[in-house]
Amino acid sequence: MLEETPSQTAGPYVHIGLMPGVIGIPFEPGRTWHRLAREGARGERIRIEGVVYDGTGTPVRDAVLELWQPDAAGLFPGRDPGADPAFAGFGRAAADFESGLFVFETVKPGRVRMADGRLQAPHCSLLVFARGINIHLHTRIYFDDEAAANAEDPVLALVEQESRRRTLLARRGLRDGAVVYRFDVYLQGPNETVFFDA
Repeated sequence: MLEETPSQTAGPYVHIGLMPGVIGIPFEPGRTWHRLAREGARGERIRIEGVVYDGTGTPVRDAVLELWQPDAAGLFPGRDPGADPAFAGFGRAAADFESGLFVFETVKPGRVRMADGRLQAPHCSLLVFARGINIHLHTRIYFDDEAAANAEDPVLALVEQESRRRTLLARRGLRDGAVVYRFDVYLQGPNETVFFDA
């Protein structure tokens, strides 16, 4: 019987493996990984941006993040019939080496039904890869302007403390007429983001 290979942290070279274009290695020319919605995608265009902070409050400037979400109708590309063909459903973004800012350009996701029929609030799944993390961290991004849907979301309800639920809410704002949601990720400390097992 074979033994399990020990896990290792992502290390300082996570960009080379996940986003080589960020450091100048050509890979899929023309592909903008942070942009999930192509021309003609249905739904409200939004931008999600934020910074990943470590336990000391310092930006993690070499983090890589993946965003998974349904389209504006709550359908997943590649899985659900009728999903928007102009929407990818998956994106990847690298934190800016100077500021630590990550950015996704997407559409506001629709509500998705669970297997038991209950509706989830609009949300995105977010995976965080960074040095010092053995296995990527999995969290969710909910939207602060979806109060009614958030109140009945079965997954948010699993987070007992209200203050902890707030770590999953992206704050809506406007910039130059565009909708921008701010979502910062805190790896440790008093504002630590809620992370899920899967």
